[in-house]
Amino acid sequence: MPVSASADRVRGVATGLLTAALAVAAHGAGGGAIPNGAVTSLLAVLAATAGALATTIPQTGTPRCLLGLLAASQLLGHLLLSTADHHHVGSAAPPAAAMLATHLLAIVAGAILIGVGERLWRALSVAVRGVVRIGYAVAARPMTVARRADQPLRSALMLAASVSHRGPPVSLAR
Repeated sequence: MPVSASADRVRGVATGLLTAALAVAAHGAGGGAIPNGAVTSLLAVLAATAGALATTIPQTGTPRCLLGLLAASQLLGHLLLSTADHHHVGSAAPPAAAMLATHLLAIVAGAILIGVGERLWRALSVAVRGVVRIGYAVAARPMTVARRADQPLRSALMLAASVSHRGPPVSLAR
């Protein structure tokens, strides 16, 4: 698998996991409730969708596109968490500025973490592939096997013992 394909997969997995984790963390830090039940399943579907988009769309390797994808997934995550839990009503509702700030912070932190992780993955992947190539080249050399021994092989001894040296009388052959 090429380095870029494996890096795309790592970016997709990281985007999916960070979408769910940061949506819950930012929502909780902004005063929202932790999800339970069906909301968790819906959040998992959202995270899987964001991860699949990050894997299949090549432009998500750029910071601008990654920020846009994370912003859209955070917005959808916030809407999902706020509408499904109904904990933002009355005087217990957190200030909108605090909720917006925590989600924006989550978007920027997630984009930075994913970008750094992808660069580290590429560097590590290239280094490991180089080591594997060197190890393969060393192991691919033909090995020389010593065929010389002080004693003959047992099969040669058995063959020599089974051959009869006695033949018909010489007088019959004439």
